Amino acid sequence: MEELTRRIGEKIAEWSAGEHELQPFVDELTVPPVLRPYAGEQGDVRRETEIALRPTWARLHRRLPPTLMWGYGGTVPGPTIEVRRGQRIRIAWTNRIPKGSEYPVTVVEVPARPAGEPPASTEPGRGGAEPHKDVAALPAWAVTHLHGAQTGGGNDGWADNAVGFGDAQLSEYPNDHQAVQWWYHDHAMNITRWNVFAGLVGTYLVRDDEEDALGLPSGDRELPLILVDRNLDTDEVGRLNGRLLHKTVIVDPENAETKKPVTLPFTGPYTTVNGRIWPYQDVAADWYRYRLVNASNARVYNLVLVDEDNEPLPGVLHQIGSDGGLLPHPVPVDFDGELPTLTVAPAERMDLLIDFRGLAGRRVRLVNKGRAQPAGVPDAANDVRYPQVMEFRVSEEECSGDFELPEVLSGSFRKYEHADVEHNHRLIVLTTPGTVGGGGHPEIWEMAELTEGEAAGVRLPADGVIQLKGSDGKVKTYRRTARTFNDGLGFTIAEGAYEQWSFLNLGGPRHPMHIHLTDFQLMGRDAYKVEGFDLGAGGTRTPVEFDPGRKIPLAPNERGWKDVFLVPPGQLLRVIGRFDGAYGRFMYHCHLLEHEDMGMMRPFVVMPPEAVKFDHGAGHGGHH
Repeated sequence: MEELTRRIGEKIAEWSAGEHELQPFVDELTVPPVLRPYAGEQGDVRRETEIALRPTWARLHRRLPPTLMWGYGGTVPGPTIEVRRGQRIRIAWTNRIPKGSEYPVTVVEVPARPAGEPPASTEPGRGGAEPHKDVAALPAWAVTHLHGAQTGGGNDGWADNAVGFGDAQLSEYPNDHQAVQWWYHDHAMNITRWNVFAGLVGTYLVRDDEEDALGLPSGDRELPLILVDRNLDTDEVGRLNGRLLHKTVIVDPENAETKKPVTLPFTGPYTTVNGRIWPYQDVAADWYRYRLVNASNARVYNLVLVDEDNEPLPGVLHQIGSDGGLLPHPVPVDFDGELPTLTVAPAERMDLLIDFRGLAGRRVRLVNKGRAQPAGVPDAANDVRYPQVMEFRVSEEECSGDFELPEVLSGSFRKYEHADVEHNHRLIVLTTPGTVGGGGHPEIWEMAELTEGEAAGVRLPADGVIQLKGSDGKVKTYRRTARTFNDGLGFTIAEGAYEQWSFLNLGGPRHPMHIHLTDFQLMGRDAYKVEGFDLGAGGTRTPVEFDPGRKIPLAPNERGWKDVFLVPPGQLLRVIGRFDGAYGRFMYHCHLLEHEDMGMMRPFVVMPPEAVKFDHGAGHGGHH
């Protein structure tokens, strides 16, 4: 143990010794302002408010000069909007970023390095790469999506409906939802990855009576934690200049199909929490509630709570809610039996309780663990150059609070039973990078099942044809019906209908899939052998086959309401949800923002069931 502690200390000293390195835990955690449209008012009538998108200068760290960013209400993150269930509000998201404003993000692409070397994206500075001129010329063109909200399609923040300077996006939110943490962010077509990186994020809380009755920590003991990874540019002598740097790695200098470079999604070396790099917070020796959202472009965090010696602290961190609200029961974040790690994909929310009562006078740190090193130790080769996230400094004085963690959180939660819910089925295939026709990037394929007669006429392998051998041993054949956002509409859904969507990842990265409008429950994760998929043919030579030898149980913290689901390669994830409460055109997509912008996004329409009867061809792809 002493030897391990010594080696960890040496690594951290080496990591922080650079002349221009930033020191962790020197800036206090900031808390975004709270906006309560109904504050001091009674009744159920609609409240209207304006939130302006403005340029702002932010200090990400005390050793950095101010950073040019864009913020909702002129702050990064934007204000925390708080309402009670059923309080309908209307927000005018007004673009006040003047024409001709400097785009706040410098974009560069850098070559891949040999295996085992730290990726260039983990380092600040351009590394000699020229900035992308077309990005520098972008105007302030933005549209806001309230992620998770059950609202009509005209209020959802459709990606093409972005607005320019002086114009407003008027959106109405009914807020008829159980207590929940949503978040809002930019969703402009093709450029979401850069607009969000510029600072256009904020959190949104809905309260209700069931949550109130739990007596959870509140006031100054309930805080949002908005995690975003960053990279920064440097000046001519290598000093950090505070400029936002979107730096990605080129894996193919010129794709044969598109003649354009193929890059990996952005991940950066510096983690910000509420707009500060590696902040600290002074806390009492008591319970605290943290509403965490991973607002990063693509980084998946593996969070561990450790002490001053980087020893994990099991039994201290509990998850009580996920994307769609309270979990049925609290989940201690040590459920994997090995290391108390909390995996948070982009756009996932985690409602967390930390029990500081037994830690008076100590310093506790939240760190991002790399694959090859202990918690709290840099793992640059695996894209965790700086593991620090934030530090909690616990008061010496012990508190005498009377809060006790309840055994049941949500008595209103009802679990879906597959056999008891009449539903349609959809199959969505996430392809492997390098698949023919994909331009080097993974794609999102909508699939329609063929009849036996139709399948008999297909000669395999065929582009866009997937055969699937399920757990029952039966082989089904599917044909691709759409692969890009601009392909014809595929899914038309009757309002109020239940649907099971199955996401099959044929290989490549993990994809956090997000479906707009409604909450889902995870029904199961199945392992599949995907070697039968032929990249060059764009279809299967032999069926993608269920693997009975690999059992993948759902994690305890996945057994609540979700709208983002992490789908690893070689898995088929099944989710069921009800599309109720709104009509219109919506989207579903991968929430790796670079993938979303490059085409891993598809539309669907929800309409009254009476109107679906007159549908004229859209809506293929499912079966009862």
